[in-house]
Amino acid sequence: MVVELESPSIGCPECSGYLIEVHKVGETVCHQCGLVINERGIDITRCGVRAYSNQDKERKWHNGNPISSLVADISFTTVIEKSKIFNEDLKRAARWDMQISWERRNLLIAIMELKRIACHLRIPDYIQKEVVKLYKRAVKRSLLRGRSIKGILIACLYYVIKEGSLPITMQELISESCVNPRVFNKCFKVLINELNLKPNILNPVLLIPKYINKLKLGPEMERQSREIIENYIKNKGFSGKDPKGLCAGTIYFISKLKNKGLTQKEISAVTGVTEVTLRSRHKELSRFYNFIPQRIRISLNLEDVYKNIETSQNV
Repeated sequence: MVVELESPSIGCPECSGYLIEVHKVGETVCHQCGLVINERGIDITRCGVRAYSNQDKERKWHNGNPISSLVADISFTTVIEKSKIFNEDLKRAARWDMQISWERRNLLIAIMELKRIACHLRIPDYIQKEVVKLYKRAVKRSLLRGRSIKGILIACLYYVIKEGSLPITMQELISESCVNPRVFNKCFKVLINELNLKPNILNPVLLIPKYINKLKLGPEMERQSREIIENYIKNKGFSGKDPKGLCAGTIYFISKLKNKGLTQKEISAVTGVTEVTLRSRHKELSRFYNFIPQRIRISLNLEDVYKNIETSQNV
């Protein structure tokens, strides 16, 4: 591609002729005498990755995929076609090029499993990249020796999900990856202890929209559940309690006062907790009804609230 420079003030120092740019070789030459003014120029006309039209897409198109940590070799693979090689030495080199090491094969298996789980659970790309970084740290510390690839991968994924505050529970990861819960617990403890990590606690408020959507309840129920849990955590805390159990108890508490007709079995099946845990969290919320915000008390029937408290205390 040859482009004539638009600025007329720039001319050849030898013959004062106009200059042209040859993008194919990256040179700036004189059109009259052929003097090379600049060489090895960098093409900046295709810089940037955003394209808002077909013209921008054609102008900013790059050859090859962008560098990504979600590829085992960071997109640096060179594919040699054996059908076009007739030299025996080159065929042997291509055959050796197809062989990969154990670390690369391990990382390839882990990334493929991570993409499969992320596709089903809708995990964003930035979380997947952080998981790959953490998994590489575990490989360098030799934490995979004697342990399964899936176990360490799910442990890394669970830690990054808790750091990113995503509404995904441990049971969902275990059921999606088909990893034994005992294996997962051992791998997670090893990952935390060896890499000196401090996992965050999952906020129960993040799980409320997902459960409300599965139970097909309205936005008013979601808002009231969020406010009750926020006030409960602010005044009493939930250390040592399962976040899913607190969500289940709150949903059952409000649905019972509003006569929604939801049973304990339905809520337990959606939240993944037992009915015993649901009833215990419901009793705690009934006893500590002072944590319910004032505007929610007005919307609910106070007589039903007091009756619920008396029955829970008698039990």
